[in-house]
Formats: sequence, structure tokens, C-alpha cells
Amino acid sequence: MGYSAADIVNALTPSGGYSVVSSQSYCEGLDREDAGGSPTRRSLDIYTPDGTGTFPVIVFFYGGSWQSGEKEIYRFAAASLARRGYVTVVSDYRLYPEVRYPAFLEDAAQAVAWVKGNIATFGGDAGRLFVMGHSAGAYIAAMVAIDRRWLAPHDLVPSRDLAGLIGLSGPYDFLPIRDRTLIEIFGGASRPETQPISYVTGDEPPALLITGLLDGAVFSGNSKRLAERLHAVGSTVTLKTFWNLGHLETVGALSSSLRFVAPILGDIDRFVEAVAEAGGHPSAKRPSEELCA
Repeated sequence: MGYSAADIVNALTPSGGYSVVSSQSYCEGLDREDAGGSPTRRSLDIYTPDGTGTFPVIVFFYGGSWQSGEKEIYRFAAASLARRGYVTVVSDYRLYPEVRYPAFLEDAAQAVAWVKGNIATFGGDAGRLFVMGHSAGAYIAAMVAIDRRWLAPHDLVPSRDLAGLIGLSGPYDFLPIRDRTLIEIFGGASRPETQPISYVTGDEPPALLITGLLDGAVFSGNSKRLAERLHAVGSTVTLKTFWNLGHLETVGALSSSLRFVAPILGDIDRFVEAVAEAGGHPSAKRPSEELCA
């Protein structure tokens, strides 16, 4: 029997310092037809740090080209974040071929709305709610944070109800699409309305974008172009580009066994602290851009 890299890092992940509530539905009150057919894909795991008080909240969406993935695979990331003092939520969402754009965005928005309304029960501070993702999950997090359409049905506004966006190796500006399956997922090869960069207006929550120059799956130019667009309209954005990281290393560096690869956990800590110190919306006259070792 073979083991994946995630199996290995999960096996090495400490089990102490946090508690877990698994497979909490975020579509309660909807029947199967209303939920779009797969209620088991619309659930989330909640990792709460040990201790008392309220903690910042990170809702994490994983990657997988909108075609694969499950929340249990990312225990290594959630556990590391929880041990650093974040209530961390890892959300499943419906995938292709069951659904196509924009169903996974609707799921993500519903998950965020559920967290916003319920996370206090699990020790989280809904006023310090960050959305985060890797790869396709970073796309989902960015769309929820930048395009107001997705949270609007839940009476939420990104600039008011989200403290920030954390994107790892995200595809934010990837037209034209050449992969046949992705063309089917997004309903065409060149639809600007499917791209996070198309919705930047200057009314976004602060963003931390992390990428690697060795990324051959999602080119680092995606993060750079989104950072430049956010800065151009006056939004706060920090871009971290690691010369030595590829696509998987940006999320792998969250694990307890691989954090030596890059100080990404520390970058997240500093970003969350900066948002808190600025009262929720740090401002900057110039974009923060750093090429990291």
C-alpha cells in the first residue's frame, strides 16, 4: 500500500495543543435538493487551540484543480495553525464533475457565513476572520474576499466582515485557459468574469499573497499581477515571493515537519498581527513586496 506525501506529514503532525470537531455541516436546514446533491461535501472540520479566550479564525480552502481534495488531507496545515493560536476551519466543497463554476464559490461563501455566525461557540473571534487557500483554494478564497457577489446572499460584505485574505500559490489571473477540463469547469477559455483580478475595486480586505518562483503549476505572475492591481487601487497587499519554492512547498511549509523550508507560518503571524494593530484594515502607501530566500 502506497503513502502520499500528505499521509507522511500528517503522521508526523503532533496531536496535542488543539481539539477537533469533524464534519460539521454548513448547509444545515437545506434538504438534499436545495443543497445541490452532495451534502457530505458541504462540511468542515474545526481545529481549536488549547487554552482560554477567543482566537483569530482562519477558514482554509485546499487546492486540487477544482476536481479533487478532501479536508482530512490538510490536517497537517490546520493543526500547525491551531497550535499557533488560530481557530482553523478546513472546508470541503463540491467538485467537478458533480459541479462547475460557480458552485464551489457558492459553497465556500456558505461555509464562511456559517463560520461567521457560529465560530464563537468554538472559541473563535468572528471579528478576526481570515480566508485562506492554496492553489485552487486560494482562487476560492480570493473570489470570496474580492468579488462581493458570493457573500452578499448571506448579508456579508468582504471589506466589513473579513479581516484579510491569505493566498498561497493562487491562480488569480489565468486566462486564456488551455486545459480542456478546466475550460469545461469554467464554461469557456476566456471568461474574465471568472477571474479574481477582474473584481478589484479598492474595497478589499488586506491581502497576503505568497508564491514561489519555481512554481510550474500556477506561475508566480498570478500573485504579482493581483498584488499590483490591488496596490493600484489603494488596497493593502503584501507579496512574498520565495525563489526556492515550487507549487506544493508553499502549503507543505505549514507542516510541523517542513516548516524549515520557508517561514510562511511566521509571515502569516505577522500579517494577522498587522491587521490587528491597524484595527482591522492596515494601510500602506506603498506595496510590500519581498523576494525571499
